[in-house]
Amino acid sequence: MTNAGDLSSVVIERLFDAPVDLIWEMWTDAEHFKQWYGPNGASIPTANMDVRVGGRRLVCMEMQTPNGTMQMWFTGEYLEVVQAKRLVYTESMSDENGNIVSPADMGMPEGHPDTTEVIVELEELGGRTKMVMTHAGIPADSPGAAGWGMAFDKLTAYVKRVTQS
Repeated sequence: MTNAGDLSSVVIERLFDAPVDLIWEMWTDAEHFKQWYGPNGASIPTANMDVRVGGRRLVCMEMQTPNGTMQMWFTGEYLEVVQAKRLVYTESMSDENGNIVSPADMGMPEGHPDTTEVIVELEELGGRTKMVMTHAGIPADSPGAAGWGMAFDKLTAYVKRVTQS
């Protein structure tokens, strides 16, 4: 893994009016994950998630652009899985087969790490859930950081729909 310590990290904290088990499912159940992941305008046609230590993940994010449909693929490995408490996985840009692709080849700025690490920590607070997500290796002022903010707004709205139905 490229040393993410040289770059700042994105750290986002959110409080959800939902039980911790439901927020855990949002991160670990592919069908739930597809509903909220990515910035506004993105869809997730593929989310293969083998959520266990050493398990692999492969996610496709798709967006419509003036030049047609654009796909970005991400792959990674689960490093820590502590049910309803902590999830840690690596993330790298890839092709549709999960082969890692250089960030430079994807048009990312120089110095963008090949592999980053996502840490999700959940805490139950009397029927509510505090979530702290850290994406190590992504500068706080990057498009990736902005994408997380939009994704968590989508997650908040999706959790509200799920808990009201």
